[in-house]
Amino acid sequence: MSGQRDVGLGDRYLPASGNPGFRVRHYDLTLDYRVSTNRLAGRASLAATAEQPLDGFGLDLVGLKVTKVFIDGVRAAKFSTARDKLVIRPAGPIPAGAEFSVDVRYEGHPRPRSGRWGDLGWEELSDGVIVAGQPDGAPTWFPCDDHPSQKSTYRLAITTESAYSVVACGVLSSHTTRASRSTWVFDQADPMASYLATVQIGRYELIELAAAPVRQRAAVPRRLRAACEVDLARHPLMLDTFTRLFGPYPHPEYVLVVTDDDLEIPLESQGISVFGANHLDGRHSYERLIAHELAHQWFGNSVTVRGWQHIWLNEGFACYAEWLWAENSGGPTADRAARAARQRLAELPQDLLVGDPGPELMFDDRLYKRGALTLHAVRLTLGDAAFFAMLRAWTQLNRHATVTTDMFTEHAARFSGRPLADLFERWLSRVELPELPGPDPRG
Repeated sequence: MSGQRDVGLGDRYLPASGNPGFRVRHYDLTLDYRVSTNRLAGRASLAATAEQPLDGFGLDLVGLKVTKVFIDGVRAAKFSTARDKLVIRPAGPIPAGAEFSVDVRYEGHPRPRSGRWGDLGWEELSDGVIVAGQPDGAPTWFPCDDHPSQKSTYRLAITTESAYSVVACGVLSSHTTRASRSTWVFDQADPMASYLATVQIGRYELIELAAAPVRQRAAVPRRLRAACEVDLARHPLMLDTFTRLFGPYPHPEYVLVVTDDDLEIPLESQGISVFGANHLDGRHSYERLIAHELAHQWFGNSVTVRGWQHIWLNEGFACYAEWLWAENSGGPTADRAARAARQRLAELPQDLLVGDPGPELMFDDRLYKRGALTLHAVRLTLGDAAFFAMLRAWTQLNRHATVTTDMFTEHAARFSGRPLADLFERWLSRVELPELPGPDPRG
């Protein structure tokens, strides 16, 4: 137990995040939230398995007051919160291999945590809530094992004022109203990393974009409905295109949320993407961002990085999807976009390792573009048939699993008639920007 509050899962970028010694199989979150006062009362029921004998363990939690903790229905012998950890001592030791439950009651006024990547987590909008969890915002609203390698299933029940709509990860299983308050219940049956869990609350209207083969909807403010209907008209075609290129869509449905506030950047969660009012203007000005966030449903949300040093496997793939959508919808080819991006990057500092950028640069736009260029170099080397077969196999073999850069390079090599080690060494392990292979004749 000693030192537990300082121990994470060993991620070099977020060394305090995550908690060793056990795995959470399922989260059952019951939240009562009042928009007018930003008051949250929560109950988190966790089903876990001990991976080693435990006389104590930790959960990640930031800024909320814990009032009660039970282990297998028995009050914990002791619990405390400090340094963004809830540290729990059960009434008796938990043996290795044992399945056990943790029940945490907590409350407070949730707020985002500030850090090198800005404000992350539960955040008030002008009239509602947005949750942006990547990479370490999840503990601002529920106690969790907050590391991308730790995937679990979820049930989320959110009660709030009936004037508001709620969108959360999973499939809506019930929506009931009593007096002036409504409860929304969502079931997330596919394993999900905690940073991808989200709750979005606002005065939204629902637009049905497509019913099949994947249900696609948008939750939008009334004043933005007309612009959203124009900008999202091609969304079913976009999803069909990505399904052809990347393989079957990996989640039961997809919801796009458009907040009534402007946002600096869009964000993805599992089965959901969130955009600001400034990202939909009725003129398709930000369609590349819509493509980027949709692609994350395959690359990042279903196929999730095992550690943050592999972030290019999320962002490089989503950036390349922007170019692929343009290529497949009447715009410039990916080759043309790649060569233009490389020319711009050549004028910028060469101090970034794509395969291990460090926490300061993990969300640098150069990583996104250089990651996409890496994929284009692989495509030019393999040829289209082998390249897209490789991508579809990657998403299927690793569906709802976690991956590393080495796993991807070994996977890609199986689709090549020649070694790829030198290619990946140049693109992922050196700061100098490589030259692209010879141009695609369609460029």
